[in-house]
Amino acid sequence: MTAHHFDVVVVGGGSAGSVLAARLSENADRQVALIEAGGAPTDPDIAKPAMWPFIQGRDYDWAYETVPQPGTANRIHPWPRGRVLGGSSCLHAMAHVRGHPDDFAVWAEATGSDRWSYDGLLPGFLHSERFSGGASESHGGDGPLPVWLPGEEVNPVVRAYIAAGHERGVPTLPDHNGRNLNGTSPNSLTIRDGKRVSAADAYLTDDVRARPNLTILTGVSVHRLVIDGNRVTGLAVTRDGRDETITGDEIILSTGSVATPLLLMRSGFGDPDVLRRAGVDCRLSRPAIGQNLHDHLLGAGNVYRSSQAVPPTKLQHSESLMYLNAADITEAKGVPDIVLGCVTGPSVSESFSAVAPGFAYTFLFGVTHPTSRGYLAIGGPDLDDKPVIDPAYLQTDHDRTTFRRALEAAREIGSSQALTAWKAEELLPGPGVRTTAEIDDFIARAVITHHHPVGTCRMGRDAGAIVDADLHFNGLDNLSIVDASVIPTITSGPVHAAVLAIAETFAAGRR
Repeated sequence: MTAHHFDVVVVGGGSAGSVLAARLSENADRQVALIEAGGAPTDPDIAKPAMWPFIQGRDYDWAYETVPQPGTANRIHPWPRGRVLGGSSCLHAMAHVRGHPDDFAVWAEATGSDRWSYDGLLPGFLHSERFSGGASESHGGDGPLPVWLPGEEVNPVVRAYIAAGHERGVPTLPDHNGRNLNGTSPNSLTIRDGKRVSAADAYLTDDVRARPNLTILTGVSVHRLVIDGNRVTGLAVTRDGRDETITGDEIILSTGSVATPLLLMRSGFGDPDVLRRAGVDCRLSRPAIGQNLHDHLLGAGNVYRSSQAVPPTKLQHSESLMYLNAADITEAKGVPDIVLGCVTGPSVSESFSAVAPGFAYTFLFGVTHPTSRGYLAIGGPDLDDKPVIDPAYLQTDHDRTTFRRALEAAREIGSSQALTAWKAEELLPGPGVRTTAEIDDFIARAVITHHHPVGTCRMGRDAGAIVDADLHFNGLDNLSIVDASVIPTITSGPVHAAVLAIAETFAAGRR
């Protein structure tokens, strides 16, 4: 059975897909289809900001996991990814951070296009956001996504942590979305009226869904691309229990850094050896598909027992980030090397016994620009075959050395006078952990994903790049990729804001 034919088919109703469906369907003459494997978000916990750590693993999570990681004490890391309209924006911690301008200079150099520089992306950033402080040169005021900078709602422990940064000379930032990133501020959050706002909430409003030229198909499993010569003619899918083909003049993949390369591999594009082992015939040799996988890690964590009761969060637990120059935390310029985050509860990895909430707080610590690079691959020809995900965590001297410095910085902040009223004692890693070997062992057991996988279909102008500067797939005439997989090198902070800007920028070029 063959479904209706569309001008544009967007595969994946997550963050980038929501943007593309809304923006491309603004042209009433263009028939647009948005295909999503999950359904509408019906779990009321999704909308509750403080519930975000507890909704992972539910039936709207793809629930990927890595292979055992030698750099993290051979642990297997859960990798939640949203299977729902709104995608992972229904699961993430809602912090909105664009990144440092120099992050994007690397993208511009890789592609040879200023479109992917900070200034090139700035219209996309501005177009996406509705900042609580109103429009300015730095912020958008009438975009679809609310970006809220909290004030009095910030927890008193977090206020003391920010004050501790000031005491140590850490620069003060008005927020994390200007041209300088080194410093501290309360987190800007994608929350409105106390509720999470996903990308689908923001972009796929009732008015947008009512457009006669936009068709949203949910509960659709996409097995592979249907190819005729150098064109993708459609998608082999299962919908309502029936196998069929959805056809389109143009296909845009927006299923993310995990699902996009897996779909390409199931379709016969990738490393011939990987495909052969998975039982898939190679149609087009593209060895770089699935390579260059990298992600942010956070140490969970530098935990302190509090001398007084810690009030529960009014936000989403992780209320403030502190981006720092590793050599000099007072340095305001340049790209940050490390990041700290203040969590109002005792956040720890599964390696440690849970600490009772109410009388403990945590400083998360991480590396902004890891140099470890891994890969992912299909485990078989079918959608249900478990993929191989190997982010190669902590495999470079740079990452291990910089992580030690990040923990050291967390402890420096934790021992500041401004936190005296709160700190009773350090619980983790504990005052006895001081040698390099002890610190490395603790970090290996403490790190968890920051949920920012990127890079598996990187953009560039070299022969190995998967997409070009226009995000067109190299080797097919009518296929594009617009999601976090095209990011060649990770931004300093959470990648969600950048993914929205990538999609906005791509769509702006199609108006």
